Amino acid sequence: MTSNPANPNNPINPNNPINPINPINPINPINPINPSASRTSSTSSTPSTLQPLRIAIAGLGAIGKSIARTLAAGGVPGGVLASVSAKNLDRAREFVSTLPVTAAVLPISELEPSADLVVECAPGALLPQIVGPFLRAKKQAVVLSVGALLSNPDLIDQAREQGGTLLVPTGALIGLDAVIAAAEGTIHSVTMVTRKPPNGLAGAPYLVDNQIEVDGLTEPKCIFKGTAREAARGFPANVNVVAALSLAGIGPDRTTMEIWADPTVTRNVHSIEVDSDSARFRMTMENIPSDNPKTGRIVAQSVVALLRKMNANFRVGT
Repeated sequence: MTSNPANPNNPINPNNPINPINPINPINPINPINPSASRTSSTSSTPSTLQPLRIAIAGLGAIGKSIARTLAAGGVPGGVLASVSAKNLDRAREFVSTLPVTAAVLPISELEPSADLVVECAPGALLPQIVGPFLRAKKQAVVLSVGALLSNPDLIDQAREQGGTLLVPTGALIGLDAVIAAAEGTIHSVTMVTRKPPNGLAGAPYLVDNQIEVDGLTEPKCIFKGTAREAARGFPANVNVVAALSLAGIGPDRTTMEIWADPTVTRNVHSIEVDSDSARFRMTMENIPSDNPKTGRIVAQSVVALLRKMNANFRVGT
């Protein structure tokens, strides 16, 4: 990945240090396809004369199903559920049949023509297959497997070069707006500590490779210390939050992380500490797990908030 000579603390966007999240359109980071769009308020909806934003969902786990239900119920003014994809298409059809709207059930390879935007809710290994066709078509992709972006930096380059857009929602972490703002100056350090119930970490590649047992713990155990890049590689389904944090700030090799398997907590607890030339701040968030203990319930809500914000004519937050 290229460096940013204008702002070395921001590894994401070497061409536009003002807006690290959307290198395609620095004026409007929320809706790069139509920067003048004014579909709805962020807190109230109004009828729109624009064509609805057709949304595809790739992956129907706990997060994907939650987002699909919200879209089907009209929870995103100006957006419609156009299509879904999942590993088991028969089960996907059964799920779609329970919704009050009709959506196409398609293989991943056939999603792009059906939608303007895809929400990726699948295993990180599938990220290039899911978002690549949308980027090549100059469309948008919401990425939840943020850790997979660290091992596929060419996707960021592809978005920049071909005119598509990658959108990373805040997800399960507090404070990304503050980190993005701090990155306009100089960030000295970013540290994150995650505590999860042991069953939310079981089976992670790092634990398997290092023969670390978390079953039966009676007290907290630190199971990992290292960089954000190493954490994303070792815990691909557990700590996408640190990947997002690193991309918002000083990069995956300077952002440090600790992971604790903690039988005394019932929520996924993320604490971050940032020291910069503009502010020093510490923040902690305790997320209620979703039906999948590896991820928080708020992740789906964060995606819905992002989708609503794309169609809003009043937006709060960086």
